[in-house]
Amino acid sequence: MVNNPALSLAELTPANIDAALGLRVRPGQEHLVSPVAKSLAEAYVYGETAWPRLILDGERPVGFVMAFFDITFYPDRPGERPRSGLWRLLIDGDAQRGGYGRFAVEQVFAEIRRRGGTRATVTYHPGPDGPAGFYARLGFRETGEFSGDQAVAERELAS
Repeated sequence: MVNNPALSLAELTPANIDAALGLRVRPGQEHLVSPVAKSLAEAYVYGETAWPRLILDGERPVGFVMAFFDITFYPDRPGERPRSGLWRLLIDGDAQRGGYGRFAVEQVFAEIRRRGGTRATVTYHPGPDGPAGFYARLGFRETGEFSGDQAVAERELAS
């Protein structure tokens, strides 16, 4: 657990949308995560399934996280069980390695639990430059599945 009382998540509003859209990963990391603008377009299309939030350290925007709740993860598999989890995580290049990603993922876990969920799913770019190690340290285990070109991992959540 990240122990920084200044950290919070904020809903996107007209007052903070430009700050969210200005977040950028470090050069060379662009292939690992879609930009915030794409996430917000997806949130608009998917409606209440999506949960986009700005990550703040005090008043300073340091990242963006978007979760999804209770959806069938693979539309081409109608018998697939509903899943909830982390859809997108982007930490600004200048703020990386400050515990912000861990904080955001822990907040997603808390929201899943609040909604009655017991498991979290994440998809990510596999490979040596991807975030597999980060997610493994947070307790995610690869399922062997892929969603497009993204690896799928899950974690059981304690109540």
